Amino acid sequence: MLSVVVPTLNAEAHLPGCLERMKAADEIVVVDGGSSDSSVAMADRAGARLVRSPAGRGAQLGAGAEAAKGDWLLFLHADTIPGERWRAAAADHIARSAKAACFRFRLADGAWQARLIERAVALRVALLGLPFGDQGLLVSRRLYEAVGGYRPLPLMEDVDLVRRIGRRRLTVLDEEARTSAERWRRDGWIGRPARNLACLGLYAAGVSPERIARFYA
Repeated sequence: MLSVVVPTLNAEAHLPGCLERMKAADEIVVVDGGSSDSSVAMADRAGARLVRSPAGRGAQLGAGAEAAKGDWLLFLHADTIPGERWRAAAADHIARSAKAACFRFRLADGAWQARLIERAVALRVALLGLPFGDQGLLVSRRLYEAVGGYRPLPLMEDVDLVRRIGRRRLTVLDEEARTSAERWRRDGWIGRPARNLACLGLYAAGVSPERIARFYA
């Protein structure tokens, strides 16, 4: 059984597309962190299970995993939509591997800068084994629980979990996931990647996620 866990916080602009694509899952769990928009109503109309949690992706993803019934979990951001073959790619992986997996990163924007960022992300994943949450994370419950699951961190919750999984237990699926480029357009094609890289560097240097979150905001 495959459960999809989607954290939300005022995600009405992107959530419908995500939930529509996730209909092929056995279960959809939407974990809301206190939305004031129509996110909760959208989840209800889509037939998703609703879990309420304190705001923060780490806490929300952990709550969603605890509530989900599946023996495989797909953690997915509300502004990320996997390709049409996502379910087949996931099923093929589950049938032949116990590793965790992520999708290939794509930005939903035609700008040439988006293609450069995609290549840089692919290089980071290949060299460091560090996909971010906007690539989704497919992981068996057994492995998820063995490494301790998501911690209630205010930031870097995805890197924290993936580092505990380890690059040898992680692979990239033969399918892409398109993420909204809204943040890149807002913060700049150079500014956003630079900020992400700075946060990763600070985390690797031992700076607490709480301090990094203040820098990131």
